[in-house]
Amino acid sequence: MKIFEEIESEVQCYARSFPRVFQRAHQEFLYDQEGREYLDFLAGAGTLNYGHNNSLLKKELLSYIQQDGICHGLDMHTQAKGEFLEVFNSLILKPRNLDYVVQFTGPTGTNAVEAALKLARIVTGRETILAFTNGFHGVSLGALAATGNQHHRGGAGVSLNGVVRVPYDGYMGDDIDTTYYIEKLLNDSSSGVDKPAAMIVETVQGEGGINASSFEWLQRLDRLCKRHDILLIVDDIQAGCGRTGHFFSFEEAGIKPDIVTLSKSISGYGLPMAVVLFRPELDRWKPGEHNGTFRGNNLAFVTAKAAIQHYWSEPGFSKEIRRKGDYISKRLKSIVGKYGEGNFTTRGRGMFQGINCVNGEIANKITKKAFKQNLIIETSGANDHVVKFLCPLTINEINLKRGIDIVENAIKEVCAKEDTIPEDNDYFDEVKVINS
Repeated sequence: MKIFEEIESEVQCYARSFPRVFQRAHQEFLYDQEGREYLDFLAGAGTLNYGHNNSLLKKELLSYIQQDGICHGLDMHTQAKGEFLEVFNSLILKPRNLDYVVQFTGPTGTNAVEAALKLARIVTGRETILAFTNGFHGVSLGALAATGNQHHRGGAGVSLNGVVRVPYDGYMGDDIDTTYYIEKLLNDSSSGVDKPAAMIVETVQGEGGINASSFEWLQRLDRLCKRHDILLIVDDIQAGCGRTGHFFSFEEAGIKPDIVTLSKSISGYGLPMAVVLFRPELDRWKPGEHNGTFRGNNLAFVTAKAAIQHYWSEPGFSKEIRRKGDYISKRLKSIVGKYGEGNFTTRGRGMFQGINCVNGEIANKITKKAFKQNLIIETSGANDHVVKFLCPLTINEINLKRGIDIVENAIKEVCAKEDTIPEDNDYFDEVKVINS
């Protein structure tokens, strides 16, 4: 369609990687105007954990609309909001012993981060935020200051301040514990680092290249924050809502952050929604001090409630995610072993994994070849050097295998290898298909 070339801004991004006009979608598939089917391993950059137009969620949404349910309500109390809060509290927070207040922000992840940073500064009376190398938290100015990516920072147009960058787990090599360096900075009055209000961290850095921190590192970071009276903010916008195997990505580490940001898949249906969770004693906001017109997306409340009730009321869904994650790990390690440990490495956790291709040129060749085979998959990392697997959590095992096979074939073409990796059809014999 010529209209995109005529009047849409040059800022468009994904449309350049996947130059098709898409018309409809269902579960793990997208369809273009010509009816061609594409397997989606992008899933709205992690927004569609339950797939496109999930039938269970769609039924609830259509019923709500048919009854003239409130769509937009600012931050007024509505039945849809109340029902979401009840379900979220009873099925997500209480079973994990998390005593959090829920703040509805503007419907984007970056707005949730902005609110979290503002709240930390209000509560502590301090300005400095510690953020990590390769971290990505959004592109509005406060969140962008905490984002490491040079490309995005270059678009700010102003100086970005108030943040001190410190090394993420593994940034200085596997043998160096970067929490010791951070502790040294905080203990040294001549380090030049003022006592921070908060530290913001992703347990798995999505846009930064699928860098997964160890649970031990997260635990040390948590203890460090407590020793120095620093608020710990976990940005769970992409890694949360089940992506790593549990609803929150920090659960396995056994930590309880002071503040958590959620967006992307929290609505369950791809509808805009974002929340900030924090300890009740941190609720120092004055009425309307952080607001926004679209912080009451009641349609999102309806689908979010339905997603939590259906997928998170029992442990089965979480187990399925971990089993699929094990399969992804097994396949990716096999691919790396076949095509050279020096050329490729694996990274990530659960269903949030990637193949590090050393440089962006190789990774982009792989994703372009995969797209020619009707697979939508993107790259991430500072140099777009990681092929990023982000398929819906509800994908069935046949299509999960099919997508990885396509990537494997693309790597084979790029590497000009004649051998193929033996198929592994037995792994899923006992795995229950979630979506049929």
